[in-house]
Amino acid sequence: MNWITNYVRPTINSLFSRREVPENLWSKCPECGTMLFHRELTDNLQVCTNCNHHMAISPRERFKALFDGGVFGEVSVPEPVVDPLQFRDQKKYPERLRGAQKATGEKEAMLVAEGELGRMTVVAAAQDFSFMAGSMGMYVGNALIAAAERAIAHKAPLVVFSAAGGARMQEGILSLMQMPRTTVAIQMLKEAGLPYVCVLTHPTTGGVTASYAMLGDVQIAEPNALICFAGPRVIEQTIREKLPEGFQRAEYLLDHGMLDRVTNRKDMRDELITILRMLSGLPPAVAGDLPAPDAETLAPVPADAQTTGEPQS
Repeated sequence: MNWITNYVRPTINSLFSRREVPENLWSKCPECGTMLFHRELTDNLQVCTNCNHHMAISPRERFKALFDGGVFGEVSVPEPVVDPLQFRDQKKYPERLRGAQKATGEKEAMLVAEGELGRMTVVAAAQDFSFMAGSMGMYVGNALIAAAERAIAHKAPLVVFSAAGGARMQEGILSLMQMPRTTVAIQMLKEAGLPYVCVLTHPTTGGVTASYAMLGDVQIAEPNALICFAGPRVIEQTIREKLPEGFQRAEYLLDHGMLDRVTNRKDMRDELITILRMLSGLPPAVAGDLPAPDAETLAPVPADAQTTGEPQS
C-alpha cells in the first residue's frame, strides 16, 4: 500500500495534473469582484468590462492610448536637488525614491510627453499614483513647468492628467512652493492664448487640487474619481455631520458646477480631440482618410460617353 501511495499515485498525478496558471493572467476588479483576463483588461484600458470601474493606469499606457498610433516622445525635465532636507522617517528619503523607481520603472511621479493627437501637436503630462502616491515634489513642479514651456515654444495645447495624494511631505515647504510655481506656469499658457485642459483621475487631492489641477480651461474627470482638498473622513470628523452619498466624487462635483465633463476613459481621446480643436479655432477632426484614387479612376472620360452614357469598348 505504501508503494502505491508513495510512488504510483504521485507519478500518475504528475503525468495528468493540470498545468499551473500564472498569477498575472487574471485580475480581480476591486469594485465588483469580477475576474478579468489580462488581455481583455488591457484592451479596455484598465476599465472593468462588468461594472465600468476605472482602475489605475500608468502614464506610458495612457499616452500610448492617447497619441496617434501610440507614438510620443518624452520631454526632458530638469533634475532638482535630491533630499534637500535630509529627511528621514522609517526610511531615508533617497531609499524611498529608489524603492518607488524600482517598483514603477519610472524616474519620478510625473511623465511629460509630446506627440500628435488627431494630427495636432499636443504636450501632455501625467502623474503616476503608484510612485509615492503621485505626490507633488520639486520634480513634479519642474515637470509641469517644462511641459508649459514646451507647449508655449511649439504653440501647442497642454493636457494634464492628475492623480496625487497631495504635496510630498519629505520635501516640506519646498513641495508646497510648487503650488505657486505651477500656477504661474499655467498663467504663462493663458497669456500665450494656448488651451489648457485638466483631466482629473482617481484620486486627485491636496495641494494638486489646490493648484494646477483646477485651473484648466475645461475640467474633465474620469467616472467616480475622488477629487478633493481634504478627504471626506477628515471633513466628517471636523463638522461632525454625515456627508451626502457620493460626496467629492466626480459625478457629485459635476452636478455642483465644479467640473465640465465626466468622461469614460475609452472615450477620452475623441473628447480631447474635439475640445482641443475647438479651443484652438480649428475645424473638426477628419474621422478617416479615403484611399488614394487609382490610375483608372483618374483617367479622363470620353466626351461621347459623357453625353450618351454608353460604355466604351
